Amino acid sequence: MSPLPPLSAIRVFEAAARLENFTAAAQELGMTQAAVSYQVKLLEERLGISLFQRTGRKVALTEKGREIAPILTRAFDQMRQGFAALTQDHSAVLSISCTNSFAHLWLAPRIGAFQMRHPNLAVRIMADDAVVDLARDGIDLAVRGGKGEWPGLEAKLLTHNRLVPMCSPAWRDRHGPIADAQALHALPRLSPDDMWWHEWFAAMGVEADPADGPPGIALDSQVMEGRAAIAGQGVAILNHFLWRAEVEAGQLVEAVPSYVREIASYWLVYPPHARNTPKIKAFRDWIGAEFATAIAADPDARFLPR
Repeated sequence: MSPLPPLSAIRVFEAAARLENFTAAAQELGMTQAAVSYQVKLLEERLGISLFQRTGRKVALTEKGREIAPILTRAFDQMRQGFAALTQDHSAVLSISCTNSFAHLWLAPRIGAFQMRHPNLAVRIMADDAVVDLARDGIDLAVRGGKGEWPGLEAKLLTHNRLVPMCSPAWRDRHGPIADAQALHALPRLSPDDMWWHEWFAAMGVEADPADGPPGIALDSQVMEGRAAIAGQGVAILNHFLWRAEVEAGQLVEAVPSYVREIASYWLVYPPHARNTPKIKAFRDWIGAEFATAIAADPDARFLPR
């Protein structure tokens, strides 16, 4: 199969042949008239045939030019239609990746408000605790916990996270008052091997390994730990931001008052080339406003994004 001539030259010829005017083709393509003439000449030299007859400032297709022109126009029309359909399908669906905890505790109860603002945009939430490859898995953006450093992605800080040991009021009444973090270490805790316990105890000046305390129920998600704590099964180390509604409802209380910021923070991430696409911008603006409102209502201002 013989190779195609340069696509740039084919594109210019198609426009010039369709319009039968080099100046009009130049205006359509955003080129100069001289550049159009050069590309057509380049194509003619490559093929070894004349595609246009030139009479003064006027041009007309030759027999060979009239033969190939409609074939190229149909081909470009099909490509335009194909790309338009592809873009339309892609722009109509917003795929979001986030952890199970964030999806269940924060995003799912609020995403309906975003959907109502953008009724023509279908939203698909992929909840998975594993870090996904946005390009490979067809994901538009993600909410991730970390330090904001993911190669090839742009990251926007949403909020820092406060770690809090939480329990039900009834559990606290049975075991309390709990004097300090050292006293809490001696009590049964949910998922005592959770790395957040290590972070919290270290920040509170407790040098003992959290796992050296009494054995506790091991649960594999913050959602399960929080629900177990509400049910009076023990004290869980939780992200205060995600459980604020339960705290305000009196279902959860702080076992020991503290202000410990998690090493990781919440970030919105997306490919840099997609930052200004309408659906990415719409979600970025919406979630940014939601977090700003929630943070403004939090009396603990030290966790404001900086």
